[in-house]
Amino acid sequence: ERQREGKTERGGNCLSRESWRRQRRWRRRVRESSVGAGRRGGGSVRATPQGRGAGCWSAERGRGGGGERREAEGGGAMAGQQFQYDDSGNTFFYFLTSFVGLIVIPATYYLWPRDQNAEQIRLKNIRKVYGRCMWYRLRLLKPQPNIIPTVKKIVLLAGWALFLFLAYKVSKTDREYQEYNPYEVLNLDPGATVAEIKKQYRLLSLKYHPDKGGDEVMFMRIAKAYAALTDEESRKNWEEFGNPDGPQATSFGIALPAWIVDQKNSILVLLVYGLAFMVILPVVVGSWWYRSIRYSGDQILIRTTQIYTYFVYKTRNMDMKRLIMVLAGASEFDPQYNKDATSRPTDNILIPQLIREIGSINLKKNEPPLTCPYSLKARVLLLSHLARMKIPETLEEDQQFMLKKCPALLQEMVNVICQLIIMARSREEREFRAPTLASLENCMKLSQMAVQGLQQFKSPLLQLPHIEEDNLRRVSNHKKYKIKTIQDLVSLKESDRHNLLHFLEDEKYEEVMAVLGSFPYVTMDIKSQVLDDEDSNNITVGSLVTVLVKLTRQTMAEVFEKEQSICAAEEQPAEDGQGDTNKNRTKGGWQQKSKGPKKTAKSKKKKPLKKKPTPVSLPQSKQQKQKQANGVVGSEAAVKEDEEEVSDKGSDSEEEETNRESQSEKDDGSDRDSDREQDEKQNKDDEAEWQELQQSIQRKERALLETKSKITHPVYSLYFPEEKQEWWWLYIADRKEQTLISMPYHVCTLKDTEEV
Repeated sequence: ERQREGKTERGGNCLSRESWRRQRRWRRRVRESSVGAGRRGGGSVRATPQGRGAGCWSAERGRGGGGERREAEGGGAMAGQQFQYDDSGNTFFYFLTSFVGLIVIPATYYLWPRDQNAEQIRLKNIRKVYGRCMWYRLRLLKPQPNIIPTVKKIVLLAGWALFLFLAYKVSKTDREYQEYNPYEVLNLDPGATVAEIKKQYRLLSLKYHPDKGGDEVMFMRIAKAYAALTDEESRKNWEEFGNPDGPQATSFGIALPAWIVDQKNSILVLLVYGLAFMVILPVVVGSWWYRSIRYSGDQILIRTTQIYTYFVYKTRNMDMKRLIMVLAGASEFDPQYNKDATSRPTDNILIPQLIREIGSINLKKNEPPLTCPYSLKARVLLLSHLARMKIPETLEEDQQFMLKKCPALLQEMVNVICQLIIMARSREEREFRAPTLASLENCMKLSQMAVQGLQQFKSPLLQLPHIEEDNLRRVSNHKKYKIKTIQDLVSLKESDRHNLLHFLEDEKYEEVMAVLGSFPYVTMDIKSQVLDDEDSNNITVGSLVTVLVKLTRQTMAEVFEKEQSICAAEEQPAEDGQGDTNKNRTKGGWQQKSKGPKKTAKSKKKKPLKKKPTPVSLPQSKQQKQKQANGVVGSEAAVKEDEEEVSDKGSDSEEEETNRESQSEKDDGSDRDSDREQDEKQNKDDEAEWQELQQSIQRKERALLETKSKITHPVYSLYFPEEKQEWWWLYIADRKEQTLISMPYHVCTLKDTEEV
């Protein structure tokens, strides 16, 4: 209304109605353009005068010079969000580098072919001991040229080349985000004065002003930097938000090139996505799932586990023949379920010939799948291996395949027997009978027999090289030495052993001694205790007993060297008067050993642990109390005797009474001291027991977190086609009742010592 009346506060000059309308229309246009720019940009957009005296206005983010500033409607100071694809391609290189690195680095660690030279050096070092083993001879054969390791190396090297190229591209790309610094824009040092800022701004504005042919973008940057250093609000925004205009729109970059969303390439992109996620991925996942559901956690076919469960439940007490028959019925030997198993037309001719040579196979029973052709073939090949028979060359490959599967299948059968025993204990039904302990131990014995190629009742000396059925009688039926086990042979003196094996040449004799020295000698340190009890060593009826077994593995050579040193020390000339005592001493430590460790001489022997009833001893505290009570009674009796003697003598002197009182006080003080010492000792014992319990808990936690290698020591096996590592079974059984007390623990990591 005041402008209509011709009055204004700006200059005191009157405006005509026409000029007032022109100015109003111009302001409306500027406001509309500013609102549109603010909506497109998502941030605050200001309409500012270009400079002092300039007649043109611009709707931009910065402020040109001093003067009036109007904020656009809807722009505000609130920051927005912007999502955009990578037009420059910089972030896409970061994405590719990370993606390729996550694939190449683990693949190189797991898939890079092993160094063949290291394997050849290892085989050369163990040649003296394992040179005659079948697996060693098969390993030394020149393998056929395999292209798979070469392909792996080429693919991995190509992946590393791509990774290094992408890393080089990333290192050369400039960072798009740079911290805004107005001093750098104005070419000034930090801390310049206001006068210097204004002077530099005038020089640069004259140079880059659009009206004088300068760069408009550079001029806007200069104006923004000048406003940030001179205007209080702009400086506050720069210090707080890093930008003179306040908080800016948050930009989210998608690390994919913009051509992916381009309309021209839409059909190609959809085709690739559909092929990858609708065809390839379902096929790969489906095939993997179909294969995985057929196998258990130990890579045994589920159908095999079902077959073993049925026949073990059906036959409660399995002898060795029945066990071999059930073992051969595994689906791993059936070509229908395992592609590696083969069936040839010549099997119909060769298998019956082997059956006639073996002569102890029952073919009358009809128990599928135990009587199927594949099961009969596997049974015949296993029996011929145990008898060490020569078979045709066409069947040797099938026999080797079958023998490699036997240890894992027997371990699965052990697991099945243990599960049936647990089920029988949990149920009260009399019809559900658990398998016997003999069935479990026969599985373990059959594993030894398959690895060593020996029948059930053959001499363990046949494990040694150069000792066969012909010359075995010279060793086992000797008149002077009764040699039945390997430890009996090792326990002999060197001269006696050499005389016993006189039929061997010196080179063969040294080889036999080297093999004997490599055999394992395992000792067990057993400790039974009741955890969380006052007296952990006192085992009563109903107690939950924890048995800690420490296995220590040594070689026969190490123990033999110790025994020789002990014998040499005993044979040294003794002093006078000690000759007779030396004659009466017992023999070397080999003969003093119990029969238990003898089984450890055989490779992969099982260690049944018998739990003997421990005599219930009185607790230490009760014994101490009894000792203390006896001591007090004795002192009182002594005091009474003194009093009687004094009364008989009739001495009424005060000195004797005081002496007697002092003596009794000394006795009481000594009793209190002994009680205190015993209490301290008891506290120390309790503290030691608590520390031992904590250490055992820490050992268990450490054992759960540690992953030990299952490569322990190779087994000396003359006829097994694969390098077998030493594994052990540890369990507790009651021999009188023929029952299993604890489930067998499969020890696969025994190198030197192992606690179970």
